[in-house]
Amino acid sequence: MDHAHRRRFLLATGALFVAPLAGAQQAKDKSMRIGILVTGGYAQRGHLEEALLEGLRTQGYVEGKNLVIERRYGEGVRERTPVYARELADMKLDAVVTTCTPSTRAAKQATGSTPIVMAAVADPVGQRLIASLARPGANVTGLSSQAEDILPKMMELFAGVLPSGATVAVFGQADSEVHPRMWQQLAPVAQALKLKLVKIEVANPAALSASFDMALREKAGALFFLPDEPMFLSQRVRIGELSARHRLPTFYGAREFVEDGGLMSYGENLRAAYRNAASYVSKLARGTKPADLPVEQPTRFELVINLKTAKSLGITIPPSVLIRADRVIE
Repeated sequence: MDHAHRRRFLLATGALFVAPLAGAQQAKDKSMRIGILVTGGYAQRGHLEEALLEGLRTQGYVEGKNLVIERRYGEGVRERTPVYARELADMKLDAVVTTCTPSTRAAKQATGSTPIVMAAVADPVGQRLIASLARPGANVTGLSSQAEDILPKMMELFAGVLPSGATVAVFGQADSEVHPRMWQQLAPVAQALKLKLVKIEVANPAALSASFDMALREKAGALFFLPDEPMFLSQRVRIGELSARHRLPTFYGAREFVEDGGLMSYGENLRAAYRNAASYVSKLARGTKPADLPVEQPTRFELVINLKTAKSLGITIPPSVLIRADRVIE
């Protein structure tokens, strides 16, 4: 091979190696514009946004450099969510991150083209948000909370600190798509655990006090808040105050409630779910279609117990339950 031919060969083969590297660098340097759709307020859910931003940084996206975020927080006014969803849909973003069932449904109804990444949603297949976990179809993907699957475990753990035959008021959101099915799941579980359940539906935050009064009229000795409800998460401090005032042990599906004074929780780590949602956003921004990204389910659930709350309620947590705790607040 003469010098000229050899030079052309090296240039050609060099291009084979340079092109992919240049493409990867271009993808990394490409700016991204996403939306965050939240039914609650930043004061109650800002730590979850921070987890998402942390995950995006590990993917190479930093707000103010190559990342623009359009934030829409409904501050607990559910009527705002569909309005904000349409606003984000009109912006033709790289992706919209949704934070619960209501925000995911609103985003899906607002757009069939913008990719939607749900951070932690219960039973997305049963709620018809996706076609299946392996092949979500359309423009929705992300993470499922698997809350509906761990309900028996949640009730079993709660029963471990309650007297046999206790009456438990189960709080659900009045217009939730998933809570009716969760309620039906709990009936045989409670029967096996020798617990009596009372159904309490909460229409809005203003109805919380009246809902507690209803639970007391039903002679409930404990409360169980169904997971996958943004209103409960946003109102967790007030719920904790009402529970303490009425001296009612209360069980939840997320550690945030227990960190703010609740007795016990069992469920996935929401911060981890939001961090993991960042990998979906990154893949979508780089051209992967939502339909080609299987929906992930959590592989680890954490039991959190607040011993300070237990002591104030006069409850002794049995060693058999305490030893299973992933975190104990003292």
